[in-house]
Amino acid sequence: MEDLEQPLLYKGVVFNEMKGAMASPDYVLSKEILKSLFPDTPYANESGGVPEAIPDLTYPQFKTFYDTNYHPSNSRIVFYGDDPPEERLRLMHEYLKEYDPAAENPAIPLQKAFNKPSSCIIPYVVSEGDESAKSLITVNWMLPENNDAELAITYTLLAHVLMGTPASPLRRALIESGLGEEVIGSGYDPSYGLFTSLRQLFFTFGLRGVQPKDVDKVEQIILDTLAAIAEDGFEKAMVEATVNTIEFQLRENNFGSNPRGLILMVRALTTWLHNGDPFASLDFAPPLEAVKRRLTAGEPIFETMVREHLLDNSHRSTVHLIPDPGLQARQEEAEKDRLEKTRSSFSESDLQGIIDRNNKLKEFQETPDSAETLALLPTLKHSDLEPEERRIPLAESELSGVRVLYHDLPTYGITYLDLGFNLHALPAELIPYIPLLGRAFTEMGTEKDDYIQLAQHIGRTTGGIEAETFTSMMPDRDEAAAWLFIRGKATAERTDDLLSIFQDILGGVCLDNRERFRQIVLEEKAQLETELAQLGHQVVYSRLQSGLHHAGWAEEQMNGVEYLFHIRELAEQIDHNWPDVLQTLETIRHSLIHRESMICNVTMDGEQWRTVKPALETFLAAMPSRDISLHKWAPELSTDNEGLTIPVKVNYVGKAANIYQLGHKLHGSYPVVAGYLKTTWLWDMIRLQGGAYGAFSLLDNLSGVFAYLTYRDPNLLKTLSIFDESGGFLRKLQLSDQELTKSIIGAIGRRDQYLLPDAKGFTSLKRTLSGVTDEYRQRIRDEVLATNVSDFASFGEVLDSVARTGRVVVLGSEDAIKETNAKMGEAWLQHIPVL
Repeated sequence: MEDLEQPLLYKGVVFNEMKGAMASPDYVLSKEILKSLFPDTPYANESGGVPEAIPDLTYPQFKTFYDTNYHPSNSRIVFYGDDPPEERLRLMHEYLKEYDPAAENPAIPLQKAFNKPSSCIIPYVVSEGDESAKSLITVNWMLPENNDAELAITYTLLAHVLMGTPASPLRRALIESGLGEEVIGSGYDPSYGLFTSLRQLFFTFGLRGVQPKDVDKVEQIILDTLAAIAEDGFEKAMVEATVNTIEFQLRENNFGSNPRGLILMVRALTTWLHNGDPFASLDFAPPLEAVKRRLTAGEPIFETMVREHLLDNSHRSTVHLIPDPGLQARQEEAEKDRLEKTRSSFSESDLQGIIDRNNKLKEFQETPDSAETLALLPTLKHSDLEPEERRIPLAESELSGVRVLYHDLPTYGITYLDLGFNLHALPAELIPYIPLLGRAFTEMGTEKDDYIQLAQHIGRTTGGIEAETFTSMMPDRDEAAAWLFIRGKATAERTDDLLSIFQDILGGVCLDNRERFRQIVLEEKAQLETELAQLGHQVVYSRLQSGLHHAGWAEEQMNGVEYLFHIRELAEQIDHNWPDVLQTLETIRHSLIHRESMICNVTMDGEQWRTVKPALETFLAAMPSRDISLHKWAPELSTDNEGLTIPVKVNYVGKAANIYQLGHKLHGSYPVVAGYLKTTWLWDMIRLQGGAYGAFSLLDNLSGVFAYLTYRDPNLLKTLSIFDESGGFLRKLQLSDQELTKSIIGAIGRRDQYLLPDAKGFTSLKRTLSGVTDEYRQRIRDEVLATNVSDFASFGEVLDSVARTGRVVVLGSEDAIKETNAKMGEAWLQHIPVL
């Protein structure tokens, strides 16, 4: 509220974050599951805060909560690395000496077991008039306390054998029932339905995309399937595949781009937070070997657990989410009524007090930290930065007519093998089928194995096989790289098995299984719809890029809203015109899977490579050969501003332009300034003052696209105005040497990302396919390190051209889009309903 005539409004970063979270049915579901299983513990509360209750929080309550719960006496301090213990103690002393000891908070209480199962029905938000929205249902069990390492790892194995792959019996029963679109607690969830971060473990299994009349059937299928497993047991091959898969994951210790030390710290906390042994969850080998010995002895471990911990466990809940088209309107009306009643109860003096406090808050937010305050923070110096770009070893050769890239890196006995296929072997109209074909290779079965046997075969002999797409523009060329990768890994001695499976799936995948392919399509659809509210800024970014260059267009066809639209149409075609769909899939496979469109990428150490190389050459020689000509795609790129609508209470706002097409050339200072803009101007204006949960400025060096994005943003036109004022902010900027150095350090940090050996090999492959050389990267690094204050003002001129010509895409509610068009012109945002 800025003057006495304005209505009262609620504003706040967390308030808007939680409004956005509550628009996601998956978030609502997870919250209700915890509430249903742990009603008498803190887990029943919403950790982020319920939007309706957040305005009631007072500052004294907030401060008391912080002082009590965030005192160092409640902390767990973890170090990782080879730094001297004396230095660790010094650091801890410097921090802790300012505090007096306090009583440690009591442990989270154990939830008392239920005498009988419970159930609840919860509404979730969908668009008004949406009659096609469906239900979500889960069946959930509370399990014992997480204080037994062998029991915990047994639960992990049980979760995977039940739900980890399409061959897993419970997942298979849910999929083949045809009652829903996507399994909840499946192999796409790294936990496979088991959650281990609380004091007491719990399982959750279910389906999304269920007709309301079928909800009870889903619960019965889960219980009946578990009863059959307890009676008949698991297939031996399934258990062997599970044990190999989980052991491979534990020994590989691969957390992607997340620093290994950080993940180990988090893993240790699962037991340590509840006064358990912090190393119990890290030392997996003894409990795993104990379980393997029991299995070898013939003990029916998993069958017993299914009966005792699931079927005979009365601490069970069923959570049913139902679509409610009127829920959002009722919530908004309730908030409006509350604010109006509050305003009417205030005197003019009260209202002026609110205005004064808001002005003080704004002044505080706009006041930068003093140089003295900033100097208290320890930072790196410019001289600490490595001047040389980090290079990844690469040897290029040709085997059996196929280009092979090899990276000699320590992989500790694991072969990482990526097979790439150039999507330009296909015409543009077939690109939306590629993610489905990628899944089909490992989920549809082969001429030798049905899809169940194939999943077991992959699990028993490898560390996993997955498909991935890649698109990128190329430096100084109006060309897009676009590839499908089939990525696999195995221990070096199992590389022959991995190659054999590759040969089976690429040459003998059985695409003629309409029901199985329909299941894959519906899973893709459900997953994409789930991500709309959770990853709205990424949806907007993809949509923006799709109108600015060909790689962005291809990415949108395979992973964006356009792909979702294609999936929905394809689901209808499968039912009404399956022969044509099948023919299309076979045409794509024939046109794509051959040596002429192929590249091979290997990451492993040199000694093992020498033993694997002959087998790889034999495999490549057996691949089919075709006479091909690559297609040059020429899609029509949309330049329209777009308003994508879904049932949410906040917006995801984006604006972007291709600065290369506007006449600007890449300079290494650009990513430095873009990073600074995100953490200063956009942070202050859009997050702190505007109340959005996130704000971003991104520059894609290869395509030239500069983009602004926001996440869970209560504003729209105001946000766009702030975007457009960025150039002026940079031109007026008085930047200190300290802030300049900090920005350069941030840009170098983004360049020198933490990468494990497999990620290094794959990154090198993508750079090669994009035409990014080490020399090119070194030039950019040199320019990053040489960035000066004048470069910030120069980039302000670039952003002025983005303000003038940029394309706008917004993901938000229908009301927000209509309100914006009413102010800007009826068709300023092309309205595109998505959900």
